[in-house]
Amino acid sequence: MVIPFSRTKRAAAPWVRTRLRSAPGAALALALLVAVTACLAAAFPRALERYEDAGLRHSVEQVPHFRSVVTLSAPTPLPNLPQDQREQALRPATVKRQYDSVIGAVRHPFDPDPRQSSYGVTTSVNQEVPEPWLPRPSGLPARVCLVAQAGLADHARLSQGRLPRASASVTATTPEVEAAVSADTAKSMRIEVGSVLHVPGAGRDALAVRITAIVEPRDRDGAYWATDTLLRTPVLMRVAPVDPESPRYWLGALLLPSEAAPALLGTEGRPYRYWRLAPDPHTLRHRDLGALESALAALTSGPDLQRIRTATDPLTDARTGLDDVLASYSRLHDGVSPLIAVAAFGSGTVAVVVLALAGGLAADRRRTELALLRARGASLAGLAARLLAETAVVAVPAGALGLAVAMRALPGARALPAVLAALAVTLVAGTALPLRAAAAHRVVRIPALRQDVTSVRPSRRRTVAELTLVAVAAGAVVTLRRQGTSGGSGDQLISAAPVLVGVIAALLLVRLYPFPLRGLAGQAGRLRGVVSHLALARAGRRTSASAVLPLLALLTALTTASFGGSVLAGIGETRSQSAILAVGADARLESTVGPLPAGLAERVRRISGVRDVTAVSIAYQAKPNDGRQAVPVVGADPDRYAELTSRTGLGAFSEGVLKTDRRESGSGAVLPAVASPRVADAHGSSPFPVTMEDGSSVTVRIVLVRDSTPAVPGADFLVVDRAGLDATAAKPTTLLLTGPEADGRALRETAGGEVSVRLRADERARYVDSPLQSGVEHLYTAAVAAGAGYAVLALLLSLLRAAPERVALLARLRTMGLTRAQGRRMLVLESLPQAVLAAVGGVLTGWCAILLLAPGVDLTAVALPPSVVPLKQTLLSPDAWSLTVPTLAVMAVTVGIAGVQASWAGRKGAVRELRAGDTR
Repeated sequence: MVIPFSRTKRAAAPWVRTRLRSAPGAALALALLVAVTACLAAAFPRALERYEDAGLRHSVEQVPHFRSVVTLSAPTPLPNLPQDQREQALRPATVKRQYDSVIGAVRHPFDPDPRQSSYGVTTSVNQEVPEPWLPRPSGLPARVCLVAQAGLADHARLSQGRLPRASASVTATTPEVEAAVSADTAKSMRIEVGSVLHVPGAGRDALAVRITAIVEPRDRDGAYWATDTLLRTPVLMRVAPVDPESPRYWLGALLLPSEAAPALLGTEGRPYRYWRLAPDPHTLRHRDLGALESALAALTSGPDLQRIRTATDPLTDARTGLDDVLASYSRLHDGVSPLIAVAAFGSGTVAVVVLALAGGLAADRRRTELALLRARGASLAGLAARLLAETAVVAVPAGALGLAVAMRALPGARALPAVLAALAVTLVAGTALPLRAAAAHRVVRIPALRQDVTSVRPSRRRTVAELTLVAVAAGAVVTLRRQGTSGGSGDQLISAAPVLVGVIAALLLVRLYPFPLRGLAGQAGRLRGVVSHLALARAGRRTSASAVLPLLALLTALTTASFGGSVLAGIGETRSQSAILAVGADARLESTVGPLPAGLAERVRRISGVRDVTAVSIAYQAKPNDGRQAVPVVGADPDRYAELTSRTGLGAFSEGVLKTDRRESGSGAVLPAVASPRVADAHGSSPFPVTMEDGSSVTVRIVLVRDSTPAVPGADFLVVDRAGLDATAAKPTTLLLTGPEADGRALRETAGGEVSVRLRADERARYVDSPLQSGVEHLYTAAVAAGAGYAVLALLLSLLRAAPERVALLARLRTMGLTRAQGRRMLVLESLPQAVLAAVGGVLTGWCAILLLAPGVDLTAVALPPSVVPLKQTLLSPDAWSLTVPTLAVMAVTVGIAGVQASWAGRKGAVRELRAGDTR
């Protein structure tokens, strides 16, 4: 007789409290899983935002200030205006009022830094000063730039004298003004306190400028001083900058008080007003990048500039290089964002699958209880609501705790993405059990009979669902393969590609799983022992539906780990290759003035860590065919240089290629040469003369073409046997060292001041230019580690499903004579089919995903800074270690868990498992 389910009587104890008290361990495990997952999910967008903001600030801070500062300038007041109006236009009150108008026209998020922004009046034409005591390197008189920049007292530290002063009545006819100079200017131009410089006047006597102070910049590298470095550092100029033999003269800046600006109208300097807006790096945010670019465009060439012209001068102009800096950062971010999305999508999918797997495990564990409640009349909605309340009591506080930890650990980022991520985790964790239970118990029935994967045919509904999912995933993958990553849809597809490949592989492998099991079980049945047959029979006992989620988690985690490992390996390989290409070896010693000192090679060879030294002579200005185009000619010992090319992988060739026949040596000998493709195309394979830097001449013939060579990083070179060169041209100028552990400090001490020392390790470290680049590596490593951890957890949960059944089976088999070693071997063999399936599938899916995404993933943006131009694009390629290590780890974890479980079960007595009434 069926007892009806009562809806009117109130339970003696609340459902939630009773269930939590009956299974505190399961509740605690769920809370821990939700808290950790919510913390990781909330931390990811906050960490990414911090790296993005730091990368944007670094991009702005690393460029010279004259590129990042927005400079607005108004020309000299028109000469047809009354003199008092021209003077009034340059007075500090007027320029300050116009500066405030400029600041008021600037749109957020471009927020100028008031401490480093500046304004004032300066001359556009540098004036010659006739003082004979000023230095004259080529006999030319020194020149000065007159600058009346506001805020000198706040940005300078007085070194000597007193700050210059001027009255409010200064005009264009004022005969004398006071000024200050920087300490560097005073030292280089021999200016002292009390010195007087006479600037030629325009229609009047010379303007006398008396130096009253020598000042030191408070922030030498700040925008106030560094936007125009002439304010703090004088320059030795050339009359013709492109001619190295052109006469030189000194150019320095005289710092006048703001009140003295009208006096500049009495000179030929053509004074103009300027307002320099230095961006505040602390206000730069990646999320405001689009608005920042719009505000900058409006300020330099849009409506904001028109308003500024109305407030200042109709001819006011704006210029800046900040837009190019933002564009460079945007290109860097566009290059790394697909890689970040792949890591986030892969690890996030694994986490969601594990949460769903945990809910499914709880539903399977309580299958009998829930079936009994349904048989007693419990509604499906009421049962799901109670289970939802039960999990929500645990998941909501745990999710809030994980969110709070992430917010506290990573401050300074937006809260909304983190809250949404933690909320999504809590929602999945809270609804996994109710939804799984509702799906399993939608129909009231007795507990189902055992369904083995090797004997039960999947339902038509499941077949249709799987085929639909495979078709959608395959269509998305084909779309990605055809269109690449250009466009927004490509970015979403490239992010989901590893997961899509994992979904396809998981469904296909689960379908193919029964066939090898049937074959193995048939073969094992013919063996005399029972362990193998029992293990394969147990491996096929799990339903194919229950194997999809664990297999999907494992395949997604393995694919993400393989993809991430290949990305990290590709980044490291790109940096190493670029560093070796730039240096030519593990270390490079090169003379800046002629040949290397005698005996330096032997002294360097004795330094710790140096394994080999290859000496070469490089003539950078050698000219083939007596032409104007110079081509670097490398003179090297054929044996040692051939070994070096083989070790570095830069244009490797055999030692016999360069060797010169000693019987033909002499002035008419033709030296075989290795050349770059461009040089080979220009000169062909016929012998041609080359004039060396010392005036000697050799005849060479190109016998081999290589894209690169260790001695010369450029695209043009000729490599010949050093023995065939003139004695002067053959003297070594460069040492190429082999030895990654070479002591850099000892090398620099041994080399001396006239020999430059470059280490490949230092060059490689320089390539990590932006916090966004290093942040991507850290996030990728963390995502791969998190995905691997969740994969192990998924494997553990899948094994825990059958743990009670395994323990009971071992207890029964021990009464039949099964030894502990045989039981341990049986559990290991039972777990191996799924592990082998996941391992093989993981290698295949990882390899397929990498090959699929390789044409659309360029690692150059992550590996190298924008200032380094690689010889070729760096594409993603499979890394053997990244493919095999995660697979072997899955196998090891599977065998380890099975062995631990068997040992634990062996220590327990069989009485509890074989007690009367046992329903296992």
